[in-house]
Amino acid sequence: MSNTYYRDQPVSPSFDRAPACPFDPAPEVTALRAEQPIVPLAMPEGAPGVWLVTGYALVRRILADPRFSSRYETQYHPALGGHLPPAPVGDLTGMDAPEHTRFRKMLTGKFTVRRMNLLTERVTEITRERLDAMERQGPPADLVEVFAQPVPALMICELLGVPYEDREQFQGQTRALAEAEEPEAQYAAFIELGEYLRSLGLAKRAQPTDDLLSDLAGSDLTDEELGGVAAFLLGAGLDTTANMLALGTFALLRNPDQLAALRADPGLADGAVEELLRYLTIAGTGLRGVLEDVELDGRLLKAGDTVVIALNAANRDPAKFSDPDLLDLRRSAAGHLAFGHGVHQCLGQQLARVEMRVAFPALLTRFPGLRLAVPAEEVPLRTDPSLIHGVLSLPVTWDRA
Repeated sequence: MSNTYYRDQPVSPSFDRAPACPFDPAPEVTALRAEQPIVPLAMPEGAPGVWLVTGYALVRRILADPRFSSRYETQYHPALGGHLPPAPVGDLTGMDAPEHTRFRKMLTGKFTVRRMNLLTERVTEITRERLDAMERQGPPADLVEVFAQPVPALMICELLGVPYEDREQFQGQTRALAEAEEPEAQYAAFIELGEYLRSLGLAKRAQPTDDLLSDLAGSDLTDEELGGVAAFLLGAGLDTTANMLALGTFALLRNPDQLAALRADPGLADGAVEELLRYLTIAGTGLRGVLEDVELDGRLLKAGDTVVIALNAANRDPAKFSDPDLLDLRRSAAGHLAFGHGVHQCLGQQLARVEMRVAFPALLTRFPGLRLAVPAEEVPLRTDPSLIHGVLSLPVTWDRA
């Protein structure tokens, strides 16, 4: 191991995406990747070391290395200027083994490729229902409100077993979560949904039905853990897929040759989804706490340091993907890190894939003249780097039949 501890050139890059390139990582971050894949960030006096990692190979290595902790309390958040509090009960993203292993084993069998593919018929029905409603409403429309947000919300209802009489209220709560522009408002909406799911979990213990939440209610989870896991599944599967559907449509509308290719060949959907996941990488950054001294690409990271992982920059690394800043639905995007990597790779990734494989071709087929209803530069974007990247709304129009 090298004895050199590099701290000589700390940097303070902006993590803001360029308004003219809403699909690209922050230009200052990608510029750093071109220079070196790991650099120290400038921190106030007394703060632990914080490192920015942008290269694909290093990001993948960190995500698979148990010496880099997912526990929030091990991580110093540069923007907040302090360590994060421990994860809420049931939040798998903030756990390490063996706690994470216990929850993960309980859930893995419920998110298999086979089980998620069995949901394709229901995803297709929900997608058709939303497109019917969109057509009845007529143009123009906000694609987030009428399509991108309701499709995953209704699928979460199916998965968790939200009673039909509660679904209007549940969708209202999920809309409040999706429309929150500040982390504080998003947190408040998430807490309200969490309280509902905890009460629903208790009801499932008393009267189980055929759904995931009832399955979990029959396990050895405590009441608090049951509610926490339900809230985690909601948070992990709703905002992410909704923003992929909306931002993905925006990206296709800005790349008409790629949109035309997908419309002409719906069989391209599988590869198109993977490429959109890579190209957009809406969960752009993550944190890991360093549990012991680790040498990484000639840098010595000390126990107690924090690593900021730039997933979006890694997915645009030319060392892994040729012409990485080009949206190419026919490329093989295998190995992208949009769902993470290692033991924390997204549990619900197969459901997200099913939803997108169905939704994108169905939308483009139903509305062949779909286009933006405002200039592209007027589409309102989420600008807080700590939030899932996406659009606040996507005004679209089309030609009536």
